[in-house]
Amino acid sequence: MKMRKVLLLLLLSSSAFGGDVKYPVSTIAEDLKKGVDVVIREDHVRFKIISRNRAVFYVHEVITIFNDKGNDRAKRVVGYDKNEKITTFNGYVYDAAGKQIKKLKNSDIYDQSAIDGFSLFSDNRIKVANLSQANYPYTVEFEYEVEYKYLYAIPGSSFGGEKSSTEHASYQLIYPADLTPRYKTFNIDATPRKEKQADGMESITWTLENVKPMKFEAYGPNRSEQIPHIIAAPSRFEYEGYAGDMSSWKEYGKWNTLLLKDRGDLPEATRKKVAELTKSLTTTEQKAKAIYEYLQSKTRYVSIQLGIGGLQPFPASTVDQTGYGDCKALSNYTVAMLKEAGIKGYYTIIQAGEQHSDVITDFPSHQFNHVVVSIPNGKDTLWLECTSQTNPFGYQGTFTEDRKALMLSEDGGQLVRTISYTPDQNLLSRTAQVDLDEKGNATAIVKSTYRGIQYEEGDLNSRMSQQDEQKKWIEKNTDIPNFNIRTFSMKEAKDKIPSAIVTLDLTLSRYASVSGKRLFVVPNLMNRLSYVPERMAERKTDVLRRSNYLDLDTIVFSIPENLYPEFLPQPVKINSKFGEYEASFKFDAGKVVYTRRLKMWKGRFPKETYNELVDFYKSISKADNTKLVFLNKT
Repeated sequence: MKMRKVLLLLLLSSSAFGGDVKYPVSTIAEDLKKGVDVVIREDHVRFKIISRNRAVFYVHEVITIFNDKGNDRAKRVVGYDKNEKITTFNGYVYDAAGKQIKKLKNSDIYDQSAIDGFSLFSDNRIKVANLSQANYPYTVEFEYEVEYKYLYAIPGSSFGGEKSSTEHASYQLIYPADLTPRYKTFNIDATPRKEKQADGMESITWTLENVKPMKFEAYGPNRSEQIPHIIAAPSRFEYEGYAGDMSSWKEYGKWNTLLLKDRGDLPEATRKKVAELTKSLTTTEQKAKAIYEYLQSKTRYVSIQLGIGGLQPFPASTVDQTGYGDCKALSNYTVAMLKEAGIKGYYTIIQAGEQHSDVITDFPSHQFNHVVVSIPNGKDTLWLECTSQTNPFGYQGTFTEDRKALMLSEDGGQLVRTISYTPDQNLLSRTAQVDLDEKGNATAIVKSTYRGIQYEEGDLNSRMSQQDEQKKWIEKNTDIPNFNIRTFSMKEAKDKIPSAIVTLDLTLSRYASVSGKRLFVVPNLMNRLSYVPERMAERKTDVLRRSNYLDLDTIVFSIPENLYPEFLPQPVKINSKFGEYEASFKFDAGKVVYTRRLKMWKGRFPKETYNELVDFYKSISKADNTKLVFLNKT
């Protein structure tokens, strides 16, 4: 009897912890394992709408991890705040055979503030679980559920990716008939299944099987455009008592405008200050610039993430009193000061960042992460980035240029487009005087003007105030071998199209290579095209060039009397739909003058043109690395 009890206990223990085999790696199809870091075994997302201010979000994921590059997928971060409550958070680990080797315990879950280095106020928190293992392959399983006290944003779902394949996945929306959500699919052929639930609810479900890993091509569209994914949004919703409708941009704009109500009052002292700043100025631009520069001198940026405060700005009077605010509060404060000066400024929400996704214009929803101020000014529009204490007036740069934004007014929301800078505005103009000796050493005086987007090269615009930072920038961004800085200077012009002038006095050891009586010199001093993408036999995606710019180089080489150019390359001129390139050489009175001009256009081009782009770059790279040959006559 005793032995039977022991065996029974062993069986129960085995069943409770690892007895049942789940998700063995051996059952994964070979074509899903080939060349991947992870295989997503199960990926199921369910979002249930209960009312205009209640919803439940459920996720079940199972991921097999093959190497250390996939370990980040063994970590799960789930956010919550006063409007989001985590009701379930489970996790398990299985070995390669599918035996359970770990179960997530409460003590394994770290609960911490989600505050970042820029946030002064935030009630956002996160729960973090890390189930990564040292032995591969292994499988992790996560299951969690979050209750929402609002219906403003509906989480979407994406499937697959680079170095990742998927066995089984689904995305389900459950909802009352009078709160039917809107949705949009991308790169998904599966037909959704619509059903009536037993409780009277309706549902729509997408199911995907055996999603192969993707390969993202050079100069391709954003990954969000290529990966299979689904987005969803409510039409009618409520957030902390603010009811709204986002079935159109106009209605969504009205709701955002409602959040601004009664938040534009200014103290009397500030109203007098605005009057004083603008009394002698006559144009809208002059007045707006004076107010903007006052804003920069008086305030600083901090992030505010408190409940609906993640969407609603602090009152202008609060910013005036404290001297800080986030993008919402500082933009609202700026609009209030502009109004005091008789200028109509618009609170404008936008998706910021150099690697942004385009706004999906036919799907009104929360697609924004930042706020700026727009000021219609005749045929022009002035754009103000209110979070920066150093940004030149009217300059948007890579952070917010050339994209759709939602401008808010009493009439609702209107999609508008921000500034797109031309190649001539994004200028790098460089002149250099290089004095070469017969041993191949040289000295050089180089003057480079960076304008527009090129003013941001290597974060140049943020390095202007401190000399040690300036020197670090020069050392990192001067693409010349064996150089030594004798002196340098930087000068900035904060115009609407800002610029920075960097002047260098350099010594260049062994700049020219010497072979017998010959010196070989690459005349392109510091602007050679180095990266050339590979040709492709079969391109799948369109070609995207994301920036306009113009580079102008004039390099003058002074050579000793005993040196003479034995070989000067022929002029080069290359034209393509992507840009224009010219290079030429001239010898006169002991000097060789090298000139180079490269103008590039951004745009979207058919996939069939990709190899033309590669050939264009190859031709430029070849021309940029052409050598001058000097002969020593002594």
